[in-house]
Amino acid sequence: MKGNALAEIGVETCDVLIVGGGLGGVAAGLSAARSGLRVIVSEETDWIGGQLTSQGVPPDEHPWIERFGATRTYRALRDGIREHYRRWYPLTEEAMADPELNPGRGRVSRLCHEPRVAASVLESLVSPYLTSGRLRVLYNHAPVAADTDGDEVTGVTLRGPAGDVTVKARYFLDATELGDLLPLTGTEFVTGFESREQTGEPSAADAPQPDNMQAFSWVFALEYREGEDHTIERPAGYDYWRSYRPDYWPGPLLGLTAPDPRTLEPLERRFVPHEKAGEVVADQSVDPGDRELWAFRRIVSRDVFEPGFCDSEVTIVNWPMIDYLDGGLIGVEDDEKQRHLDGSRELASSMLYWLQTEAPRPDGGRGWPGLRLRPDVMGTQDGFAKAPYIRESRRIRAEYTVVEQDLSYAVRGEAGAVDYPDSVGIGMYRIDLHPSTGGDNYIDVASCPFQIPLGALIPERVTNLLPAGKNIGTTHITNGCFRLHPVEWNVGEVAGLLAAHCLESGLTPSGVRNDAGELARFQARLVEEGIELAWPDLPEVRPY
Repeated sequence: MKGNALAEIGVETCDVLIVGGGLGGVAAGLSAARSGLRVIVSEETDWIGGQLTSQGVPPDEHPWIERFGATRTYRALRDGIREHYRRWYPLTEEAMADPELNPGRGRVSRLCHEPRVAASVLESLVSPYLTSGRLRVLYNHAPVAADTDGDEVTGVTLRGPAGDVTVKARYFLDATELGDLLPLTGTEFVTGFESREQTGEPSAADAPQPDNMQAFSWVFALEYREGEDHTIERPAGYDYWRSYRPDYWPGPLLGLTAPDPRTLEPLERRFVPHEKAGEVVADQSVDPGDRELWAFRRIVSRDVFEPGFCDSEVTIVNWPMIDYLDGGLIGVEDDEKQRHLDGSRELASSMLYWLQTEAPRPDGGRGWPGLRLRPDVMGTQDGFAKAPYIRESRRIRAEYTVVEQDLSYAVRGEAGAVDYPDSVGIGMYRIDLHPSTGGDNYIDVASCPFQIPLGALIPERVTNLLPAGKNIGTTHITNGCFRLHPVEWNVGEVAGLLAAHCLESGLTPSGVRNDAGELARFQARLVEEGIELAWPDLPEVRPY
């Protein structure tokens, strides 16, 4: 809603309002508060951290993450998670001494850990600024309206448990999972698939498909207790999901066979709780890790802790089989959005029920009734994540839009990704697009290590709103490699610093980017803050 917002119950003022407390929102809040600004962060759940915490997804990262390729503060977050385990958990001597401690020994990441641990560490990171009064976090608050004056946003109304509060600020950062501030403020944005004619991308669609977006998933945490029966009540929609099969799927969605994301050939996964999987290679450039589902996103490994400490290992179910394809969450009425959210949870519940009752066992039997949800791990009452795992957001119409040709290995080869003169960070991940609501299979394209251009963070018109998450100027295709944890953090951190820089200099974000001297000064500030602007010389560029 533009113009006059809803009737205000209360009014707050600050320098920067950050709407959304995911990784980008936290990073933005820290960098803005560190710069001396008064900051308010709103968050829809009662945990900050987004995909790392309330959505329950261990960090997806590139092969060099332990040495370079992330901001200094992102490293501090990773270090803090490991230190939490070293300080409070009974680790084995080997695990205690391991500088690259992986508490879950999961295959998807070098740092598979409990969501609640990351939430605790993030709270510790923001705590000093809460004490100083520079930062406030409004939990369980969501945006419902906004006020604008020409090309500026003047206020955003948030709805919380006690009613509505309108926040007046000088800068507004959209760190929501779906880019919710963009329609409220009238900021120009795009959704879904662009066409090949629009972007020139080899993997783009023949025609624009704005309603066609990546699936989202409702993740849950499981343990296994041999000889016990923790079978959940049969979901009401189980028969629907048991027979559900997309045209391109090799069998029923509820099963262990799904397309290989890279070849699209049928791939049979293995699921055996507590199975010893041998050496764990947490490097997706060597092994995607998704062949053995128990170890794939395992977040608690008994091998890491003293004997007898863990009755069970714990794994996260974030598999292709729970990707919800029946509709999206953007551009739909509230009742339809809720229907899709409920459907996603029912699909996830149906997958659990199938695992407990029908999944094949090595002994020829069916079902693992000893599988049990772990509510404590997720900070919920039922063991499902606090919020769905969102892969795709609305995206600003930006001064510069990153396209596939900028970083595709097939296009760029050994030359590497495009060097942006306005680089504000770096990232690396495959272009990894899950099946979509429009009936598309995986799109999976090898990438080169890339830079993050400042132009992708600047809306083409609105002067005091900045994206701080997945809503930057990418396409549907390049969103697939910009949506992961370290890049989202980098984007958010830069957005907070850019707001501070503009308030100090009196310039607009566009004014900083399009003046060579000002851009150089801002980039020098980023370097001083520990943000890498270019990749070092790599021994090889490994497409993966």
